[in-house]
Amino acid sequence: MHTKIKICGLTSVTDAQIINKELPDFTGIVMYFPKSKRNRTPEQAREILAALDPAVTAVAVVVSPDVSQVREIASLGFDVIQIHGALPDEVLESCELPVWKAFNLSDLPDYERYSRNPKITGCVFDAAEPGSGKTFDWNELQALPADGKLRLLAGGLTPDNVTAAICAIHPDVVDVSSAVEFTDGRPGKDPDKVKSFIGAVRRPL
Repeated sequence: MHTKIKICGLTSVTDAQIINKELPDFTGIVMYFPKSKRNRTPEQAREILAALDPAVTAVAVVVSPDVSQVREIASLGFDVIQIHGALPDEVLESCELPVWKAFNLSDLPDYERYSRNPKITGCVFDAAEPGSGKTFDWNELQALPADGKLRLLAGGLTPDNVTAAICAIHPDVVDVSSAVEFTDGRPGKDPDKVKSFIGAVRRPL
């Protein structure tokens, strides 16, 4: 089965147009997290979503959201909500959309508790600092039990190392953000880097 692709951290309609040209399987928009340079307001997210090809699954990426935030995300037109940090039972139960729970290595002891919940349809394995562009020891994931959930690998993936990551972990989805952005100070995604990353994933092994 071919590995799917998520391009995360869209910040503009221009980014959406790049996504529309390359058509990864998923794309993400960061919400309610002002510490991130990629954070978008609900109004900005709505504008980006309106420009996005409906063939691409849209994921809201949030950190420790509250009930009102997860409800607003559902109203904006996202398809999935990806939750980092705390996820109290009342927030999880209020989610109308499928939930992807994000984990870093320190969270892994909680993995089985969350993975048993039917509202959680995917698990994202990320570096300790989401969006930092840092990798982690992928071998730490080998011992996790198979549970039928979608498994996404994030954290420091690039066109140069994504093939090795796929061979090592066999994730369902590879997730990239910082490695496909401009490095000269311009905001947003670099179309050449997006194309290169997608090409590396879709190239036959």
